[in-house]
Amino acid sequence: GGAIAKRLADDGFDIVATATGQRGLAAINSALTETGRLKAALALDLLAPDAISKFSDELGELNLSPSVVVNNAAVTRDNLFLRMKEAEWQEVIDVNLTGIFQLCKLVVRPMIKSRWGRVVNITSVVGISGNAGQSNYAAAKAGLIGFTKSLAQEVASRGITANTVAPGFIETDMTDALSDDQRKAILAQVPAGRMGAAAEVAAAVAYLCSEQASYITGETLHVNGGMYMA
Repeated sequence: GGAIAKRLADDGFDIVATATGQRGLAAINSALTETGRLKAALALDLLAPDAISKFSDELGELNLSPSVVVNNAAVTRDNLFLRMKEAEWQEVIDVNLTGIFQLCKLVVRPMIKSRWGRVVNITSVVGISGNAGQSNYAAAKAGLIGFTKSLAQEVASRGITANTVAPGFIETDMTDALSDDQRKAILAQVPAGRMGAAAEVAAAVAYLCSEQASYITGETLHVNGGMYMA
């Protein structure tokens, strides 16, 4: 998320960035203030009952109406299917799928009025391939692809594109915690022989947000080093 926001700022977009808590908001301000493009850093916890309405009110108070939305929020609650608790299923669906539906509903209406917009939803290679222990996460990410394709068909005539980017294994704080054996097992599945960089995902998002991608909609752009080839 941070790499995407930084890249879009570098490309000339004004940025409204969100985080679930104060630590994330501080990181946003630290990373993006110097770009001169940060319009607001707002708290947004998609598990909170009033999260979307509060976010909408804050955008209105700031007189901000996004013409581009990148939905990058996600959680994992991994467990084998037969052991998975209902709460582990529901929380992942609520954040990774329902929350993105709600955010799109908030921002797409003004895009329709202005007859221009870009929606980029971050899915995952797991939403295509599945993954043991992640039936909840895979279901949400697969659902996000279907949702985005449907949205794309509804809004294309209004100058709005809707696409997904599906990262594979990307170097992040989460993957930094992997053991050497875990890392070797992952890389054995990746023809490129390495994990991806956050900047490579950000580049894919930036392209889909640009005028150069105005005739691309309903597509999934895979950034996975060949781990899955559609």
